[in-house]
Amino acid sequence: MRKITLPSLLIPRLIKRKSKKAGLPPGTAVHVGDRKVDKVAITVMDYDAERVEERPLAGPADLPPRRDTPAVTWINVDGLHETSQIEQIAQQFDLHPLVVEDVVDTTQRPKIEDHTDYLFIVLRMLSGADDGEVVSEQVSLVLGADFVISFQERPGDVFDPVRARIRSGKGRVRQMDAGYLAYSLLDAAVDNYFAVLERLGDRVESLQDELLADPTPRTLSEIHRLRQEMILVRRSVWPLREVVSALERADSPLVPAPVRTYLRDVYDHTIQVIETAETLRDMLASMLDTYLSSVSNKMNEVMKVLTIIATIFIPLTFLAGVYGMNFKYMPELEWPWGYPFVVAVMAGLALVMLAYFKRKRWL
Repeated sequence: MRKITLPSLLIPRLIKRKSKKAGLPPGTAVHVGDRKVDKVAITVMDYDAERVEERPLAGPADLPPRRDTPAVTWINVDGLHETSQIEQIAQQFDLHPLVVEDVVDTTQRPKIEDHTDYLFIVLRMLSGADDGEVVSEQVSLVLGADFVISFQERPGDVFDPVRARIRSGKGRVRQMDAGYLAYSLLDAAVDNYFAVLERLGDRVESLQDELLADPTPRTLSEIHRLRQEMILVRRSVWPLREVVSALERADSPLVPAPVRTYLRDVYDHTIQVIETAETLRDMLASMLDTYLSSVSNKMNEVMKVLTIIATIFIPLTFLAGVYGMNFKYMPELEWPWGYPFVVAVMAGLALVMLAYFKRKRWL
């Protein structure tokens, strides 16, 4: 029997080691997760209704100073492995050490924390890899009165449409405050869930056709792979629904009433994503049952054919055994037509049994 092995990358993707944090005091910044970039990259977008300025920074020391203006500052950090740089950013914006600890720990569950002067939000950003697998990345957002800081594990995200609207001045983002920017980032991440689920849905439909036509051990392996990816999607979107709901109900001046109206739309989208994910998950569960039933049916068909062949040869073997005995005085032993007669009887028995099996629809 062919041995079926699941891809080894599925388990490490869901479970990451945190043992190196054991025994350390709370608030100690220790990077947990894979190092996905060689160097931390920091970019700043500073904008208001009249202008927009975008520039990369060499390090946290080049961050713009805090000021009382209507402008909104979006600081994006790609790379979390250099904890000293994250701590420098936190010091400049008076972030709590526990927030820094959660930022560099990429195993966090999506959540929201209200620190009065700012809101700390953690979510999972999903995207598709070249091989079709779902890639999950932790994104941390810090929402202040006039700034948003986004921490990502690596360059490349789903926020390019937001950047494009800021650069072009289209939409409301340039006329709104930092709360609207945070909403826009959340909305972009949730909308991308639909694109990920569409690709997963296409793979499920293709797998269904293969399952009905000619299921193979590769089909079973692909079903298990898709089930693991649906678990990843489910773990990302279920807590995010609670985050969006809490953000919508938050009694914080950082989330004004106009932004809460838009957050209701994001909440509706998270519900749709959850329903779609659950539908695909149920389909994969039924496909697994169908595969097992198909394999069992194939085995039954093989056993039926072998049983019919064995049943046909039982009387033929009996006749061959009787006339193969070395006795001198046996009926028709000296008869010239004895051999053709026995062969004809054996062929007749086989035909009669085949006709009987056919009538019973066993063939």
